[in-house]
Amino acid sequence: MPNTRSAPSRRSFLASTAVAAAAVGSAGPLLTACSSDGGSGDGGGPGRVSEKEAEQILPAYQASEFAVQPDIPGQSGSSPGYTSYIEVADLGVSVPEPLAGGTALSAMTPLWGTAPKKGNPYWTAMDEAIGTAMTWQIQDGNTYGDKLGAVLAGSDIPDLVCIPGWEYNKGQIPKAVEQRFADLGPYLSGDKVLKYPNLAAIPTAAWKASIFGGALRGLPMPQQVIGGVVPFYREDIFEQNGWTPPTSADEFLAFAKEITDAGSKRWACEDFKWSAWVYFGVLPEKPMCWREEGGKLVHRYETDAYLEALEWTRKLYEAGVVHPDAVAAAGDATARFTAGESLMMNTGSGVWHGTVSEQLTGGNPDFRMNAMDFFRHDGGDPVLYAGNGAGIWTFLSKDLPEEKILAALELANFCAAPYGTYENRLRDYGVEGTHYTVENGVPVRTPDGEAQAAQVTYGFIASPEVAIAHPDQPKVVEDKCAWEQRMMPFVQEPLFYGRQIQEPDHLANLSDPFEALEDDVVRGRKSLSDMQNAVAEWRRTGGDELRDWYQKLLDEETA
Repeated sequence: MPNTRSAPSRRSFLASTAVAAAAVGSAGPLLTACSSDGGSGDGGGPGRVSEKEAEQILPAYQASEFAVQPDIPGQSGSSPGYTSYIEVADLGVSVPEPLAGGTALSAMTPLWGTAPKKGNPYWTAMDEAIGTAMTWQIQDGNTYGDKLGAVLAGSDIPDLVCIPGWEYNKGQIPKAVEQRFADLGPYLSGDKVLKYPNLAAIPTAAWKASIFGGALRGLPMPQQVIGGVVPFYREDIFEQNGWTPPTSADEFLAFAKEITDAGSKRWACEDFKWSAWVYFGVLPEKPMCWREEGGKLVHRYETDAYLEALEWTRKLYEAGVVHPDAVAAAGDATARFTAGESLMMNTGSGVWHGTVSEQLTGGNPDFRMNAMDFFRHDGGDPVLYAGNGAGIWTFLSKDLPEEKILAALELANFCAAPYGTYENRLRDYGVEGTHYTVENGVPVRTPDGEAQAAQVTYGFIASPEVAIAHPDQPKVVEDKCAWEQRMMPFVQEPLFYGRQIQEPDHLANLSDPFEALEDDVVRGRKSLSDMQNAVAEWRRTGGDELRDWYQKLLDEETA
């Protein structure tokens, strides 16, 4: 998993959340699902589908009969929580016998770690349970996009290829997805998916985000509705000092000044730009970066909220309350947070459990972190925009014979087994006694478990609905579930929610310079006037044309 640094990139935020979701999705009502390009030369081609057409493409949803009841049920779309370990004998069994017929399959996936050795006991156990003979082509996650582009441009494509969302819009990858990968609709649309009960239990929102080029092409890894950005605080230190988390932007700034003590190497926070977007109600990134205002589409860059969020974040830097290493975009924000050098940070929810576990087992037994509730900048109710139902997909080569497609779907069905099943335990932990032992009622990985099962491979093929399941840290489960439940009433679906939209080639990279400029503005290296000038230039060099393109897309969908 990529590191989350003091000034995290968009990619690292997506990665920290989506990769964590490999072991643990979201649900939401159906909107139009489409890709705006069906392989045409400049986007906007015949790959669009209407809402009615999407309903015909999507798999039917059928809740799993194999999952166990959660200790903390989900509410209004929040993730269910499991605080207790489930003994192997009590696990459900969703795939009672190997069904893939011993088929040989190859898969290309990313990994942020050391790849397991070929023929290791974990891979052997998974292959035997599924009935596959997998050949893994594992690539370094940090350079995965470069390798992905080269592979998709070549003639020898693996049978299954994982594509993370943060790599999807690079270069010719969108067109390659539509040209090189199979339409799974004939096997999964409607009731056809019921042959694969674990795939049928994947939330519709995740499948909705898996329509590319007018066809169901992706096997999804569901992700949470919220959690891509979470403002964390040191709960233990706050309680020791009688502090409570701030509830407005002005209160945050005043509080940050109060608790910062540079002489004692204590700063209030890390970079908080990502939370500022939420505090000020800034629209998400493309394609959900538009809203209708007075009969016209307005882009996030053109809103007052965008500049106000930057201005507020800039005030944090000017006040000296941001850790100096965050100012320099250097080092590891989480390490500074756990050391007590910074008392608030924002990052993906995927770090929560691991950070707490490392501290409590590594000599810091009093460590506690929790999530602060989002607020509207003026202290009112916030607006949280729902994240897509999936952010990572695996695709099947369109050159596969049908018997291999069927075997790959059996593989995906096994990998998508929900929490509380034997298949899910095997996928995430391996074989008891070999890859983990049970100590004091919780699973503890052995060295082989760390080297093999902990390195995500099968988890990239497909995943079940997200579950918050940490029997070793039940308080994390309770805190995380409680935070989601408090925040879910404020979630809205933005315009173009859940859609895979390929912008015209000559307009697709218009936004590329803005992240670096944002970081320059909040650190005082550039001014808000520089940002306003950049927005004006964005409009002149294609932004207005892009607005018209999206307006036409919207008009066609609502006609």
